[in-house]
Amino acid sequence: MDLKATHESLLLEKGFTRISACHKYNQTGTCYMLDPSLGEGYYWMYSYQNLFCISIHDFYFNEDYYYESQLPEFFSITYYESLSGEELNPYQPLKAGCVKSLGSKASYQAIFHKKIPIKSIGIEFTPQYCDEYLARKYADDYINPRSALLSINETTNFPEMVLLLHQLQTYRGTGMPAKLFYEGKAAEAISLIFERERRIKTRRHSPLSNSDLKHLENVAAHINDHYAFSLTLKQLSKIACMGTTKLKTAFKELYNCTITEYIQQRRMRQAQQLLTHTDLTIKEIALKVGYRSAGRLSELFKRSTGITPMEYRKLRQPSSTIII
Repeated sequence: MDLKATHESLLLEKGFTRISACHKYNQTGTCYMLDPSLGEGYYWMYSYQNLFCISIHDFYFNEDYYYESQLPEFFSITYYESLSGEELNPYQPLKAGCVKSLGSKASYQAIFHKKIPIKSIGIEFTPQYCDEYLARKYADDYINPRSALLSINETTNFPEMVLLLHQLQTYRGTGMPAKLFYEGKAAEAISLIFERERRIKTRRHSPLSNSDLKHLENVAAHINDHYAFSLTLKQLSKIACMGTTKLKTAFKELYNCTITEYIQQRRMRQAQQLLTHTDLTIKEIALKVGYRSAGRLSELFKRSTGITPMEYRKLRQPSSTIII
């Protein structure tokens, strides 16, 4: 299967046109623009030796759009930042803010709602990558990643994967460094998937009760809704119905990060949204996501993404010059 040719054929069929440059995305890759009669936006992809393909969706349709295609066999992991619609056969609503895995060799049908941006970042792995490439590379240590990948299904609790996929979106290297970066991130994604499966298996044998697990999920939900406020350990321990020491230990066991790290990850994701879609100053964004100063936001943002908020904004804002 020629990944690039397969994707390009499908995109051209669906109303996209290949363009030679678009500053929103890395030049190491191929960018396509949606026909203005259908909607607005872009599709970017980078394929590597028919082993994996990284893709970024960033467009919307002017009217409700019925999509149908015959998908080749692949295994994907995708973060949906913005989305609205329904998948058909079987029916289920499309959800934003989640990481989703998919393995398919069948007809795919969906309805995408008009004017709602379709924003996602994903990696598609071919059977060759899963069954042959990794087997040759790791020999006696080889584990087929198919089942671990597909077990994810759909989750809002995979912050490590969200961070990795956002790093793919902001990277701007070229040449050999870019090939090394993308190949490394594809392998890192598989590693994160294995690690997540290991944590889930460990959790099944965890001393935490079902009641404890439910309370911890309530804590995470409270943080997701109130990340911009001052959240104290004392407040969260009341929600968790457990002492502060147990809460800290149990939370890290369940989510593989501390409570502080979880809050920061949530704030960074929201800061990225505001940098991309608003003209708010860095200080205003800092206040909205829970920091008292632009300096503190900039420090943590660079630690999280590798670039400053201003650099991120310049990379993510659309260019007025598109070369066809």
